[in-house]
Order: sequence, then structure tokens, then C-alpha cells
Amino acid sequence: MTARARDYAATVLRREQVSPHLVRLVLGDVDGPDAFASSGVPDEWVGLVVPGQFQSRYYTVRSWDGAELVLDVVVHDEGLVTEWAWSSGRDCVGDRVTLSEPKGSFAMPSSATWLMLVGDLTAMPAMARICSSVEEVAQRPSRGSVRVKVFAEVPDDLTGYLPSGTDVTWLTPPGAGLSALASVVERIEWPDGEGYFWMAGESSQMRAIRKHLMREVGLPSTAYDVMGYWRAPSARASRQPRAVDPGPIWRAGKAAGRSDDEIWAAYDAAGEEVSR
Repeated sequence: MTARARDYAATVLRREQVSPHLVRLVLGDVDGPDAFASSGVPDEWVGLVVPGQFQSRYYTVRSWDGAELVLDVVVHDEGLVTEWAWSSGRDCVGDRVTLSEPKGSFAMPSSATWLMLVGDLTAMPAMARICSSVEEVAQRPSRGSVRVKVFAEVPDDLTGYLPSGTDVTWLTPPGAGLSALASVVERIEWPDGEGYFWMAGESSQMRAIRKHLMREVGLPSTAYDVMGYWRAPSARASRQPRAVDPGPIWRAGKAAGRSDDEIWAAYDAAGEEVSR
């Protein structure tokens, strides 16, 4: 029997404007069937259900210190969470929301000597936390240094959002609701040695990159993690991060003995079904 996912209730303590398109929600008073705990995976996400809604939207946990949970949310012209968190004339502070238990997928091998992170604005919270996590791990005597390179496609000035000293190339999106990250990755000069590639952003761009990594670059499935976080308007879908939780699909696929390619195909199909 599959264990039922644990849900938690939390209160919005603060709401802060990080940039024109990024809002920080600080949640506290987290209550649930047991103590809320981080998975320890730096790209972990939680499902968020806001008042008046029943559908979850999935967001990266920017930080959790045992008392306050921080989510950095990309806001759009419309959307379930945008209308709640940033609608004119209302304040979500004090509202109670529902959270799912956190899950993550980042799995850089201990033998990796380089890490490449590529993403748009929706990926920035995860990339920032991954960079911080890698810095902490690199300080352990048993772990060598890891060269980190970030490509960030964002419409806002996010200087200072990533840890100090991060090697980052800032890219401008080709237009509102558009992304060109696939073409960026196709022009990358890959480092020598064993490494790990992590990327998140618009779903059609991610599908193209998975194929590129497998067919052209020849990376093994254990050397990369590519996640579709939202769908472009051209795909006739709302630009909401992670309308489908990849966790259950991944676990079910692994239990059924499916390949990584088959699991990602199932994830993409589930997203298409939600967007109809």
C-alpha cells in the first residue's frame, strides 16, 4: 500500500517584493501529522494550496530554518497563486495555506568535479540554494572542490540573489513568456571530467534539451536532471510552475522498472493533460 502524502498547514508571516516578477512568501506556524522537515535535497519543492483553491502549485523551498519556510514565487499577469499573493487591494499575510511534504531530485554524484546550472526565473530559487549547498559540501575535508557555472535567463536584475562569487552568465529572455535556453545549451562548451548538469524552465525547452543531452552530448542519465517548471502561452497553458508533482510519477516509474526517458515522457504527458 502506498503511504498517503503528508500535508501541513502554515501561516503567511511576511510577503516581500524581491524583484518586479519575484515575490517572497515567508511561512510559519507549520502544523501537521508530524514535524515538518526538509528532505535535505537542495532543489526540493512543496505543493502549495492557497485559500479558495483546491489545486496545488509546486514551488522550490528557498530555505527552511526549522521555524520559517521561504518560497520565492514568480508572479504573472494571472494565475492561482498570483491572484492570491499579489492581487491589487489585498494582503495575503495572515492567511493559512496547505503544504505538501518536500521532495527533491538533485543528485550530483560525489565524484563530480563540475556542476552546470541552467534556468530561467522560475529556476532561480533552486539554483541559488544548490550553489549554497555545493559551497557547504566543498568545505568538507573529504570532498574536493566543484567548479560551478550558472546560466540564468531572467527579466529582472537579480544581482546578489546567488551566493557571492558565483560564476554566472545573465541572459535576457527573448520576450514575455518566452525562453531560448535550449539554444544556449546547444552552444555550451562542456568541461572535461565527470560532472552534473541541472536545468529547469519552460517545458518544451526542457524536452529538447533532454534529447540533446542523450543524443548529442552523450551524458548518462545519472549525470543530469532536467525539469519542466511551466508551459509557454504558445502551448495553450498557464505559466504556472509545476502543475504536476514529478515525485509520484518518478517513484511509480522506478517501481515499474521504466527507463528515465520513459519516466520523463510520462511526466510531460501528465503536464499536457493538466493544461487541456
